[in-house]
Amino acid sequence: MGDDLQKATTQDKINNFTAKAQALLLMGGEKQINKQHESGKLTARERLDHLFDKGSFQEVQLFVQHRSILFGMDKKEIPADGVITGFGKVNGRIVFAAAQDFTSSGGSLGEMHSKKIWKIMDMAIAAQKPFIALNDSGGARIQEGVPSLDGYGGIFYRNTISSGYIPQITAIMGPTAGGAVYSPALTDWVFMVKNTSYMYITGPEVIKAVIGEEVTHDQLGGAVAHASKSGVCHVVTENDTDCLDKIKVLLSYLPDSCNSELPVIPTTDTADRSCPELNKVIPDKAARAYDMKKIIKAVADNNDIFELHESWAQNITVALIRLMGRPVGVIANNPMFFAGSLNVNASDKASRFIRFCDAFNIPLLTFADVPGYMPGTEQEWSGIIRHGAKLLHAYAEATVPKITVVTRKDYGGAYIGMCSKQLGADYVMAWPTAEIAVMGAEGACNIIYRSEINSAADPAAKRAELIAGYEEKFNNPYFAASMGIIEEIIHPHDTRKRIIALLEALQNKKETRLTKKHNNIPL
Repeated sequence: MGDDLQKATTQDKINNFTAKAQALLLMGGEKQINKQHESGKLTARERLDHLFDKGSFQEVQLFVQHRSILFGMDKKEIPADGVITGFGKVNGRIVFAAAQDFTSSGGSLGEMHSKKIWKIMDMAIAAQKPFIALNDSGGARIQEGVPSLDGYGGIFYRNTISSGYIPQITAIMGPTAGGAVYSPALTDWVFMVKNTSYMYITGPEVIKAVIGEEVTHDQLGGAVAHASKSGVCHVVTENDTDCLDKIKVLLSYLPDSCNSELPVIPTTDTADRSCPELNKVIPDKAARAYDMKKIIKAVADNNDIFELHESWAQNITVALIRLMGRPVGVIANNPMFFAGSLNVNASDKASRFIRFCDAFNIPLLTFADVPGYMPGTEQEWSGIIRHGAKLLHAYAEATVPKITVVTRKDYGGAYIGMCSKQLGADYVMAWPTAEIAVMGAEGACNIIYRSEINSAADPAAKRAELIAGYEEKFNNPYFAASMGIIEEIIHPHDTRKRIIALLEALQNKKETRLTKKHNNIPL
């Protein structure tokens, strides 16, 4: 009889546990879930179900509760304290994640909410695996006061400690405002969803009250605004599922940590594939634009690229590609925008990408077609010197294999900035269409031959004659090749073959630098 009583008691406890767990899995309840769906968003649990391989997600700290008693909080239950944390497999690889649950008290961040995030981030660091944050929160839980701010501080600290150690990705899938925006900014990549996500330091209401400016949530901090104006957003997505699918694609290019091997994907492409289309991509007229992305796609395995920052600083393109299944980071001037010149935003965009790739041992491939740094007071006063120096620092600092291909113009300081040999490139190649010089022929002749032109009977004719002579002698790759400043001149159609051969040769590259605490990049 005693045994029967014990069995019943044990079963009661198990039933009680099951009921409690099921209640928490319902999050904020059917009404709040319906509101989430009506606003065009998935719930936190639906997002995690879509991100992780079926049945692989393991939740951590489901039963954590807040312990606030102020402002009636002692009578309020918040399932899982508004955030779901755990780990599982994404395409067979372990990933850690935290998803804020907007159906539970607006996903507000309080003391225990943040400690759940700290825990899962600590686990990711210890395990040396990627961390993904799915943000959808009304912000700090005001009723809890300063502990909410401490919560953010602990997250920021872990973001910083993790930087360059494990990949960190943030998806903005709802509101993210105030202090909450800094965790995304500290992570490597930020995804946003059109129409349903926004992020800003101060909202439209505060802006109107303080400075009288009227602006909508979307205009101020929507996905398109941050992707095209501020550069805070790296990837714009159409909806929640599109966002999660694109995160999976990005993860497929990334190692688990800085100590892990790069993921290699089997490819149907070949190492000896010729790219005959590249023989015709450079226009006959030097001033005519062309789309550098055509070159990147031609070189990439199966013409597939994953572009980041597509809508910001479009005069430079950064993207991840694969060459014989191995990830490669590409930085390329795009003559379609501002003639491919370097400015403040382009320098920032490229520098951050270079440092990310170097941190995670992803080789760098640079395509250079750059007439120079963008001139004008706006650029000078915005700090083009300081920002341009970031690019020099990032390339020189990087120790991964670095290959540069000069396709057309490569002038002056911008020539140095686009991974020249003396900035640390392991191998520099040029197409026959390359023009490697201190500056364009016209500008150079106006300086070198000023007195000769001015004293000529026909200055215009003399200028044209001298420009033609300068172009023949200097605006080509042969002078640079004769000095050993570039390694070789190649047929454009051989570009893919040559890059693959070089990456294979350089794959075990090791480079030791001076021992120090860290560099001081010109931020």
